[in-house]
Amino acid sequence: IENEYGNIEAAFHEKGSSYVHWAAKMAVDLQTGVPWIMCKQIDAPDPVINTCNGMKCGETFGGPNSPNKPSLWTENWTSFYQVYGGEPYIRSAQDIAFHVALFIAKNGSYVNYYMYHGGTNFGRTAAAYVITGYYDQAPLDEYGLIRQPKWGHLKELHAVIKSCSTTLLEGVQTNLSVGQLQQAYMFEAQGGGCVAFLVNNDSVNATVGFRNKSFELLPKSISILPDCDNIIFNTAKVNAGSNRRITTSSKKLNTWEKYIDVIPNYSDSTIKSDTLLEHMNTTKDKSDYLWYTFSFQPNLSCTKPLLHVESLAHVAYAFVNNKYSGSAHGSKNGKVPFIMEVPIVLDDDGLSNNISILSVLVGLSVGLLGETLQLYGKEHLEMVKWSKADISIAQPLTWFKLEFDTPKGNDPVVLNLATMSKGEAWVNGQSIGRYWISFLTSKGHPSQTL
Repeated sequence: IENEYGNIEAAFHEKGSSYVHWAAKMAVDLQTGVPWIMCKQIDAPDPVINTCNGMKCGETFGGPNSPNKPSLWTENWTSFYQVYGGEPYIRSAQDIAFHVALFIAKNGSYVNYYMYHGGTNFGRTAAAYVITGYYDQAPLDEYGLIRQPKWGHLKELHAVIKSCSTTLLEGVQTNLSVGQLQQAYMFEAQGGGCVAFLVNNDSVNATVGFRNKSFELLPKSISILPDCDNIIFNTAKVNAGSNRRITTSSKKLNTWEKYIDVIPNYSDSTIKSDTLLEHMNTTKDKSDYLWYTFSFQPNLSCTKPLLHVESLAHVAYAFVNNKYSGSAHGSKNGKVPFIMEVPIVLDDDGLSNNISILSVLVGLSVGLLGETLQLYGKEHLEMVKWSKADISIAQPLTWFKLEFDTPKGNDPVVLNLATMSKGEAWVNGQSIGRYWISFLTSKGHPSQTL
């Protein structure tokens, strides 16, 4: 009924706790017949179950806040969402397996992976600065392809845990110290079943004694003994082979056509206001783009005019008298607002100068003309005049199009947009997401090109 509200509850003081109790009562009163949970909510009222989200819930979770509630890990983050300008977060198969095994050893009843299958933020569904690919480093990647050794190693772990699930759920747990940084968690059932987890938290090998036997434990690992006697699985020992996703070019797309979108002037604006209107409220979330335009006569004594813009959007582009002058952008963890300062050239012929600022997320125009005409749809392509494109020449506000035959085979098909800058791509009228190739990581390459 709530997800991670506990992270911000304190900001609402006493009203925060009141809301938690109201939400819990409202959900329970629906009498759905299924349990309700609150993720990362240590004060979840009975009978709502408090659960854990994170990468190390075996270490960070304090457990259920009532003895009649199970210990649940609702989000085991196999990676983390990637933002433009950021590198992918690589979490090893060994690390994931270690923390899953530790959570089960500490009376955990349930582990849910977030994400187990990566995905795609089609259209404009990606969150602020988040790339189109989502959790591509999951055991099943963005395209549903197996990512080894992560997938295979976890498959083996799951099989071992499932094989002794009855003892784990019905048995009595005992926690034993078998070394300075080593623990043994043992489950014994009345029917004679016995399961043990031998934990080595040290960074080096350790030899421990358990039930009159000596065991060699790998660094930072957990050994699972389904019969309390023989090690069947160790989280640090990976048997699954590694694989690498390879892309092959089936067709070089070099017959592009272009249409340059219109830069609106103040007189063309569909909305006029004496104040700057907020981006999202004005666009009604129908477009990433909003034009802010104004017209003025310059002070002739100003010999080096400078355009200064402070923006809460993601990107801003400046055009003076229909000519591109510069741009700037923010970042996920950057300064807010970001500042764009660009020197500009004004006409001094006594006429007004038009300045148009394209805010991506005064007179105002919502969206681009190409969006209004729906140029991404095949049935609307003939509404404008297209010309042959030289994609080696960078030009803002340009629509590109081409037609190509579907590649043969059943493998996933991707577009390589490495030569582009920033925008959105459509195939057969369906948006396959945004791209931002020009926003480089600290290592000097784009966050996503395919």
